[in-house]
Amino acid sequence: MSDSFIAIDWGSTNLRAWRYEQGACVDSLQSEAGVTRLGGRTPQRVFSELMARWAEPLPVVMAGMIGSNAGWLQVPYLPCPTRLPEVARRLTAVEPALPYQAWIIPGISVEREDNCNVMRGEETQLIGAYAERPAALYVMPGTHSKWVRMEGDALVDFRTLMTGELHHLLLHQSLIGAGLGAQQADARAFSRGLEAGVNDGHLVQRLFETRAAHLLGRLEKSAVSDWLSGLLIGSEVAQMQRQYPLPAGAELTLIGNPRLGERYAQAMNKVGIRHRFLDGDRAFQSGIRSIVHELEY
Repeated sequence: MSDSFIAIDWGSTNLRAWRYEQGACVDSLQSEAGVTRLGGRTPQRVFSELMARWAEPLPVVMAGMIGSNAGWLQVPYLPCPTRLPEVARRLTAVEPALPYQAWIIPGISVEREDNCNVMRGEETQLIGAYAERPAALYVMPGTHSKWVRMEGDALVDFRTLMTGELHHLLLHQSLIGAGLGAQQADARAFSRGLEAGVNDGHLVQRLFETRAAHLLGRLEKSAVSDWLSGLLIGSEVAQMQRQYPLPAGAELTLIGNPRLGERYAQAMNKVGIRHRFLDGDRAFQSGIRSIVHELEY
């Protein structure tokens, strides 16, 4: 395929698109029209509205929840283990998308007695990350964090932790967040929460203590969000360190946005996990370019 194309990361809550011409990104756009926020419109209509910004049609490759049962077209998962190069050979054409030629990248699934898991979108980031920074373990922080175990270029297992969503639900829809008021950044509260999450295995017990702590004056009301973030991230990292241990001297790669990545880096420093960071957008764009170059049409 040529080096002129449109890449779309279409998730549950947001959509991002990049236009490439002769291998260079010449424009990009963002929208809150994720597949759960279409506002009564079809994905086809949203796609047409967004593409109107770019007069000349180019081939389009999409990743993310747009390929789910809530999206434009349900694209089958590739079963784990899956070699990353195989993803580019299993795209699904979208009809109709005229005047565009469009494809959706498949997700990956795990289906075992001890682990049922799915991903959509992260596989594209992994392709880019593996090309730039091969690793035996990748961590992808977010609303639903992914911990991905690799053997060479084969994705052999992964786990999903609802850390980001749990933080949001607890803060906005539970007793913990009742009557808190505005939240402020508090590095010390985050660090204290991180310490508790890493060292105390009783997460459920600690959650109610979060409310008790601010009622009793042990925690500022405005710092509950950062304390809770530290507690949940620390618990996640400690749990997954036991489940996916790294060999001595090995390091994992963190993929995501710098702000959240820094929080996970603090947790990993605390438990002694060596790590490198790779920006999530960079990994996605690198991955989708790799997929596009394998596409024939």
